[in-house]
Amino acid sequence: MVRRIYRKLARSWGQQNWWPAETPFEVIVGAILTQNTSWTNVERALASLRAAEVLSVDGIRAVTLARLQQLVRSSGYYRQKAQRLKDFVGFLDERHAGSLEKMFATPTDQLRGELLSLKGIGPETADAILLYAGNHEIFVVDAYTRRVLERHGAVDGRAKYDQVRLLVQRALQGARPVLPMNSRTKKVSVHQPSEMSATRRSSVSQVYNEMHGLFVQVGKHYCSKQTPRCETCPLRALLPAGTLSP
Repeated sequence: MVRRIYRKLARSWGQQNWWPAETPFEVIVGAILTQNTSWTNVERALASLRAAEVLSVDGIRAVTLARLQQLVRSSGYYRQKAQRLKDFVGFLDERHAGSLEKMFATPTDQLRGELLSLKGIGPETADAILLYAGNHEIFVVDAYTRRVLERHGAVDGRAKYDQVRLLVQRALQGARPVLPMNSRTKKVSVHQPSEMSATRRSSVSQVYNEMHGLFVQVGKHYCSKQTPRCETCPLRALLPAGTLSP
């Protein structure tokens, strides 16, 4: 089912150009700030950090906590998130000599455990950092992923995060990036290509990258929580029998 969903959406919509960032550290900051808020609010916070010239490891290290709180205020929970950014840089300095390159050279399982040990970083945030900033081969599960897979009978509501993640990873094992069927394919609105979205990565990382972005698009535009638009969704034919009214 998961591979069929990937092929259908990739052929319909093409590349999603996610993550919209210019540097790995910008991805990390965005992954921390996007918790419990919309991406629009995160973009405003990122713009503030960029304008203040602190959107870097050195910048976050040097800026005062009070100033950082004001710069990320638009992302909500700004006191906690500012502290999380400080904590991450402290972790980077202590464990990896302040080097993202050294950090991302750490084996995936080991680095994932290190990230999960940081206060305020859960599985989704850790995996987003690993996949989108470090190009590690790991899938990111979010609420959209769960919703789509549940409604298509691939998982149930009791499935734990890592159960869903491993299900998707097993299903996409050996898959290669899929191109749209033709230039006239109808597209949902996607981000413009960025330095990070265009970076070279393994085929597996690219497929995971695209699958996550495609799940987000389905969730936002069709598979909403309250009023799903199943009749017009590209995945309509993959729904379990009897889901739609005759």
